[in-house]
Amino acid sequence: MSRNEGRFEDKVVLITGAARGQGRAHARRFAAEGANIIAVDACTPILPDVSYDAATEEDLRETARLVEQEGRGIVAHVADVRNQAALDAAVAEGIDRFGRLDVIVANAGVASYHLTWEVPEEHWAIVLDVNLTGVWRTVKAGLPAMIEAGNGGAITFISSAAGLRGYSYLGHYAATKHGLVGLMRSLTLEVGQYDIRVNTIHPGAVDTVMGHDPDVQRIIAEDPRTTGAYTGQRPLDGGAQKVDDISNALLWISSDEARMVTGIALPIDAGAAMR
Repeated sequence: MSRNEGRFEDKVVLITGAARGQGRAHARRFAAEGANIIAVDACTPILPDVSYDAATEEDLRETARLVEQEGRGIVAHVADVRNQAALDAAVAEGIDRFGRLDVIVANAGVASYHLTWEVPEEHWAIVLDVNLTGVWRTVKAGLPAMIEAGNGGAITFISSAAGLRGYSYLGHYAATKHGLVGLMRSLTLEVGQYDIRVNTIHPGAVDTVMGHDPDVQRIIAEDPRTTGAYTGQRPLDGGAQKVDDISNALLWISSDEARMVTGIALPIDAGAAMR
């Protein structure tokens, strides 16, 4: 497939949670604009007793196929962001093959729905370890190579509208997504001297497998008094958010067009966080 030169020609992008949904869309779009991809995903169920299916190794192979269809290279690893050694190995192989790392997209995340005082302890620990500590591990895996190369770069954490406001039944999830903002702001101050920018993006409900978790409709029906934020009208009512809505913002904030943009929490949520 022919490809026009884009904003990321011959740059290298690390994406976690890349097997499907937002992660796959981001990989495909970066590749279409010239990037080679390091893609990782756990490809296995992580949270017990949730009603949406986990990504699979077949899903990750499909992401690789789509990147290669754009004429770009990809190193795809089955790697859980809770495993530092696995992340380090994926990044090392990618840098060995492509010679550099320019962009980190910390996208991997999990969610479940419980009243805050009823969150199973196992769920609390896993959501924290994947959504917050896993982002820190992703930075640990990739940032040293970016600093050493001296090419600058961009790091983006995919947070959530729940990183800017509260949502009932998502106390554990919202805590991690708020935490990403603090992590981002601190890291911004540390790496600006290396011309590396750090930001968070905050999607609302996106049209993905996780975004259509059947548990959401169940709790809305059972407890409409506290779940109004899920169904309330947004300032923009353009229908369900698509993965490309998030990719559009991500590619811009990762590109040289946004070279002076760092330390911001960017909502891509049709105004949901304003309510």
